[in-house]
Amino acid sequence: MPTRTTSNTREKVVLVGIVLRSVDREMVAEHLAELAALAETAGGEVVATLVQERTAIDPRTFIGRGKVDELHQLVLTHEAGLVIFDDDLRPTQVKALEEILDVHVMDRTGLILDIFVNRAATSEAKIQVELAQMQYLLPRLSGLWSHLERQRGGIGLRGVGEKQIEIDRRIIRQRIARLKKDLEKIQVQRQTRRKKRQEHYRVALVGYTNAGKSTLFNKLTTAEVHTENRLFVTLDTTVRSLAGDGGRRVLLSDTVGFIRKLPHQLVESFKGTLEEATSADLLLMVVDAGHEGWRDQLKWSAGVLEELGISDKQVIHIFNKIDLIGDTERATVEFGSEHPLSIAVSATTGENIARLRQMILHVLSGRGRNGTGLSEQSPQSVKP
Repeated sequence: MPTRTTSNTREKVVLVGIVLRSVDREMVAEHLAELAALAETAGGEVVATLVQERTAIDPRTFIGRGKVDELHQLVLTHEAGLVIFDDDLRPTQVKALEEILDVHVMDRTGLILDIFVNRAATSEAKIQVELAQMQYLLPRLSGLWSHLERQRGGIGLRGVGEKQIEIDRRIIRQRIARLKKDLEKIQVQRQTRRKKRQEHYRVALVGYTNAGKSTLFNKLTTAEVHTENRLFVTLDTTVRSLAGDGGRRVLLSDTVGFIRKLPHQLVESFKGTLEEATSADLLLMVVDAGHEGWRDQLKWSAGVLEELGISDKQVIHIFNKIDLIGDTERATVEFGSEHPLSIAVSATTGENIARLRQMILHVLSGRGRNGTGLSEQSPQSVKP
């Protein structure tokens, strides 16, 4: 989060959402709940939320002037230091809002990028995140320097602001080129390692952030990947052998989580990391079965796979966290009816993990009908 806090103080945050004609208010509420989780992950404390219904976005302040005044009052009342919008803002809108509110203003994309900055641990992740930041900043430079536009000269003359924008753009473009070269080198190294693993089956865990992928990864392997009930705990891909495969070696990879409105810059920057998914023989789509909006989360995750060009791969849908659901048997039937090649598990308690392992091996062995694994069979036909 741009304004850092001490270890004992969490920055107070006000969230802002907008309901347009084509947007459902209930969906906006769900998006704001997720934005609150993102803000808390970044170290903030959400003290208030403001939602406005409009037919169109205000070009100057995104929300109407009356709502901006109401937002200003919320900031003063709660002594908030940061306002976060759930949608992308133009630099001119950020500038206008900050002048009125007298606090820092950012959008969802900026918040996600900030979280990634704090979570990046390896050199590769740091390069990927910085590249995404540079790509996010480049088109916004003119708005950031708009306070100098009055200093520009007449025809044939260039003012201080315009010169500085050109200098900054050149510096950022040079940095982007350098970062891309660094990532290309890492990608070559990864491809070399991947070639050495071609004789093995490759399986990749994918899905929405905080669905329990890393916990499930630890259960299926002997790894001890750090897990936490927060968003985007895992940024780097980890590869381990599937425990108890008993035959041809199976390599399982844990990948970065997806989220609604995942910044395009991050998808582009992390394509190298997500190549473990693109080259996998099988995808394990992990879904938070205890989340009310799991269908929506699954849709967004599928959208990222489509953007990566791997939506045609065979997928086992894993409905995780069934320990949080009262009627497990009913839930299992419901999930299975919508996704025949699926299984309900609890990575926390270990329920159905052995069964999931057997399902993975069964699909990879191609023992299903027409060589397609279990796609034409009920997942419950796989006996533990």
